[in-house]
Amino acid sequence: MNMAEKNKEDKVILEREYIVPLRKKFIHTPFYKKTPKAVKALKQFLAKHMKVEDRDMRKIRLDKYVNEELWMGGIRKPLNKIKIKAKKLESGIVRVELAVIPEFVKFRMDKEKRRQESVKAEEVKKEETKPEEKTEEEKKIAEEKQDAVKEAGLKQADNQAKQMKHEAKTKQGPKHQRRMALQK
Repeated sequence: MNMAEKNKEDKVILEREYIVPLRKKFIHTPFYKKTPKAVKALKQFLAKHMKVEDRDMRKIRLDKYVNEELWMGGIRKPLNKIKIKAKKLESGIVRVELAVIPEFVKFRMDKEKRRQESVKAEEVKKEETKPEEKTEEEKKIAEEKQDAVKEAGLKQADNQAKQMKHEAKTKQGPKHQRRMALQK
């Protein structure tokens, strides 16, 4: 059982919605650090309010869309506040997702879900149509074909080498004209 399956099985102990103010935390930081500071501020806020053990920020998992929402303005202009939904699991991990999902994000989520379903369907089809074992005669024929292809490749390489050799022997003129003295 991998970590993703284990986390899905955990029961939700605590579920809350917050509007997290971020501006105070990043207002006096340089431009090139504002959004990372906002992400840290969000995690600190959740560690405090969701009663995370030792306020360990590594136990807070931001959803992909929350992260994208924070980074939407780039590194210089993060959001001033964000509305989120936080769920604390039995394992002590806090999962964070957007409380209000914009339409274009919903569209992207649906698109990803459909893509994953199609990939799963293709995997099932491949499993169903496994190639059967080849007979010894078919194996020999396949080996002979491979040998023939190798030989043809070698012959073609030899022919190309001969042509290059003959081309190199032909004398070609200089690439540019020699400068001649002016005649009066």
